[in-house]
Amino acid sequence: MPENIQQKIEELRTELHQHNYSYYTLDEPTISDFEFDLKLKELQDLEAKHPEFYDSNSPTSRVGGEITKNFPTVQHQFRMYSLDNSYDFNDLEDWENRVQKTVNGPVEFVAELKYDGASISILYENGKLKEAVTRGDGFQGDEITANVKTISEIPMQLHGDFPERFFIRGEIYLTRKNFNKINIRREEEGLDPFMNPRNTASGSLKIQDSAEVRKRGLSSVLYQYISAEFPAKTHWELLHKTKSWGFHISEQAKLCKTLDEVKEFISFWDLERHKLGFDIDGIVVKVNDLAQQKNLGYTAKSPRWAMAYKFKAEKVETELQAVTYQVGRTGAITPVANLKPVLLAGTVVKRASLHNEDIIKKLGLHEHDFVYVEKGGEIIPKIVGVNLEKRNTENPEIEYIKNCPECGTELIKIEDQAIHFCPNELHCPPQVVGRMIHYVSRKALNIENLGSETIEQLYREKLVENPADFYALSKEQLLPLERMAEKSAQNIIDGIEKSKTVPFEKVLFGIGIKHVGETVAKKLAKNFNSIDDLRKATAEELVQVEDIGGKIADSIIAFFQNSENILMVERLKSYGVQLERGENTSEVLSNVLENKTFLFTGKLSLFTRDDAEEMVEKHGGKNISAVSKNLNYLVVGEKAGSKLKKAQEIGSIEILDEQEFLNLISK
Repeated sequence: MPENIQQKIEELRTELHQHNYSYYTLDEPTISDFEFDLKLKELQDLEAKHPEFYDSNSPTSRVGGEITKNFPTVQHQFRMYSLDNSYDFNDLEDWENRVQKTVNGPVEFVAELKYDGASISILYENGKLKEAVTRGDGFQGDEITANVKTISEIPMQLHGDFPERFFIRGEIYLTRKNFNKINIRREEEGLDPFMNPRNTASGSLKIQDSAEVRKRGLSSVLYQYISAEFPAKTHWELLHKTKSWGFHISEQAKLCKTLDEVKEFISFWDLERHKLGFDIDGIVVKVNDLAQQKNLGYTAKSPRWAMAYKFKAEKVETELQAVTYQVGRTGAITPVANLKPVLLAGTVVKRASLHNEDIIKKLGLHEHDFVYVEKGGEIIPKIVGVNLEKRNTENPEIEYIKNCPECGTELIKIEDQAIHFCPNELHCPPQVVGRMIHYVSRKALNIENLGSETIEQLYREKLVENPADFYALSKEQLLPLERMAEKSAQNIIDGIEKSKTVPFEKVLFGIGIKHVGETVAKKLAKNFNSIDDLRKATAEELVQVEDIGGKIADSIIAFFQNSENILMVERLKSYGVQLERGENTSEVLSNVLENKTFLFTGKLSLFTRDDAEEMVEKHGGKNISAVSKNLNYLVVGEKAGSKLKKAQEIGSIEILDEQEFLNLISK
């Protein structure tokens, strides 16, 4: 009997894989959606009753339901490079000339749409989806296999004559239709709509519950086969081989014999792109011959055999209906232009940031002006000019507000800065909420399941007014909140309890002292054993700490002169939050860099600046902020400028590239 059950399960899996292939790859469905769902339900029931026949690549895994608390970091076996960009045909011609000089022969190109989504690398072994990893920094990314399996266009079982092991790369994106569906749902639930499909697709891939990822309706397109060996001689041939194995490739890709054909392809899609059901932000052009690709190789960050042509930002004219003002977490005021809705680059634009008073004055904005709007990088709308011919001279000039739009407090403008801010930091609602959102954020206390919407609800219900209030919450207070189930409430309480083990430096960053960022908090935690020691410190003692100037010192002293802040700190201490230095405050891996000072300059490609400075500290070294005779090592990335020149003039400073820095640590 078990053999018959196992055989039935395997037959259903094979049949459903075939139906998925027919539907998503061949675009030739062989059964109705209703019949497919019946078979899928039958398989689900059988698998539930017989877990001994579990298969991670079963078609039922598309339904989701796997919970991933943490997405492990995975090293890419083959680095995921970024592409060089071009913005006009002259750039493309220069690139073609460089290619021709290297290959010294005829060159064909493949032109493909540049999908606006999130890059992914997927490993297949023996025809089965093994692992899916985000691009990350190109060297390593997050493993999100469970979430990627919910995307119907990505096969879990391949067909035909496929290699034993290889990677396939592509883009995860949202169609405009599915993006709009998500936002309609969010608005019905009283939530703010998402801003754009690209960021929503990227964010969806990191949702912990794969069943929720499934609901987003993500799509994919695969465009690059990666392996040590290639089962074809050209990229074009490889693309169509991958399609025969079951991958969804772009139907719009074109084989071009000359660069003129590439230009025609670009010109066509520059006009027609808004008729697509998804966003693109350009065209990718690749050398077709794989031997030529190998010959061309790579720069430090990009393949020499590929180039991205980016479409220019579109500009439209519309009416300025009003200027409103938003208050940020730090009290900074941002003016926002409310526009008569207008279609721009495929989406309806209603708002654009004006940044600050200086921008408003520079534009010379009047009420009900007709303005020109662009989408910077195809995402964020901005006003780039005014149509003076249409101005009604009777309309008054826009005057910047004098009082906070949220609490009415008179605004302050610091000399030599463009920003106005509200000084009522402890009682201005957006600042109060923003401070608590900052406290629970990943780089601070990292309280899981306590998001911005929940914090706003708690504030509206007068359950929390500052970070210390989180520790007085009970599950019974959370349960009456909208969309709050018992499990969710318990998860929040557990997350708050767990935050009591977070080290002092992160708590110091989290409590939100103005000008005390992540790096400054670390340095303060190294120099002061506890929050009480920091509170007693004089301005003279504070500025003795590296990178602490008078402005930061004054801010710290002002924080502790406020009785409400002192009460909050005392309450945090009473709840057991780590407000003194412990063993886990700073992890030291070695002393190989002991007594050595470092400074990083230029564009880094192997690691971020934050990661680099953390590596220095973990190996006993010290980061400093300027080039001087006290500097031992200057680590330079691309386009290093004045700091490199000054270091060379001093002469005693050792100059390293990124790899040499890593080699130094490895010693």
